[in-house]
Amino acid sequence: MNEKMQEIKKEALQMLEQAKSLQEVEQIRIAYLGKKGKISLILKDLKNLEVEERKNVGKIANALKQEIEEKIESKKEELQEQMLEEEIKQQSFIDLTVPVKKTIGSLHPITIVQKELEEIFASMGFTIEDGNEVETEYNNFEAVNVPKYHPARDMQDTFWLENGQLLKTQTSAAQNKIMLKYGAPLKAIFPGRCFRNEALDASHENTFFQMEGMMIDKEVSISNLIYFMKTLLSEVFKKEVDVRLRPGYFPFVEPGFELDIKCIYCGGTGCKVCKHGGWIELCPCGMIHPNVLKMGKIDPDEYSGFAFGLGLSRLAMMKYGINDLRLLNSGDIRVLKQMNIK
Repeated sequence: MNEKMQEIKKEALQMLEQAKSLQEVEQIRIAYLGKKGKISLILKDLKNLEVEERKNVGKIANALKQEIEEKIESKKEELQEQMLEEEIKQQSFIDLTVPVKKTIGSLHPITIVQKELEEIFASMGFTIEDGNEVETEYNNFEAVNVPKYHPARDMQDTFWLENGQLLKTQTSAAQNKIMLKYGAPLKAIFPGRCFRNEALDASHENTFFQMEGMMIDKEVSISNLIYFMKTLLSEVFKKEVDVRLRPGYFPFVEPGFELDIKCIYCGGTGCKVCKHGGWIELCPCGMIHPNVLKMGKIDPDEYSGFAFGLGLSRLAMMKYGINDLRLLNSGDIRVLKQMNIK
């Protein structure tokens, strides 16, 4: 019996060695391990043997079965690798240096608007700075003339962190660091993402994008601010736009203004985006408060300046005709397809 099993082993291994396909391997498996296979028949005949011989033959037969099973699996893996390599060789060559099709993706509307603004500002000599999204309480509030327990803090529903820091509520949080970095004179913009725990509607989100800007020099006045903002917005919209200034309170500017733009959706007749008022609030601005200049180590008796905060999210809405701010953060690629942004 032992000699017979050795012959079976030799025969099976030789056939596996010569097998050229998975189909041949499967036929070998059936011939030796199937219900009527050679090893299966030996195991069935164990009942006809004496007890001691049964144990010995059974042990050898099971070991042989296991060995052939392992050889079969090994041969399958070998043949599968060969098939994959052959398939790769037969495929056409892929040139990874070929540019992708332009229709595959596009920039987000806010990214496009931000890049356009950065180009405009850079052409006027402004430095482009980055701001942190997680800020200290000092930079977000105190450094922009909002000390502790100041009622102006109630205007912003702030996301506080357990370590005492916060998600910045405004890009103004970078003002102090930039003034300390460059001193005066100074022209800089600093775009970024801001966060406020607000109720969501067509013109409000808890996550939005702003772009803050400052210009500090000798004899800078409100006239400079008005001329600058009109020139900037005309460049953005590629046409003359109707704007208005309203008095507005912001602790870091004095005097402060709200710059509104006539609603481009309804032409000023009133709709849900402009809350039926005909105008959309776009840009808080004003002359930098002397206290803010002092905290930035700049002498307010020698220098003056203006600051403004552009709402990039709202600007993108107006530029691309989006009537709901929530679409910009939805992650819905259909928004881009409808605008056909390249």
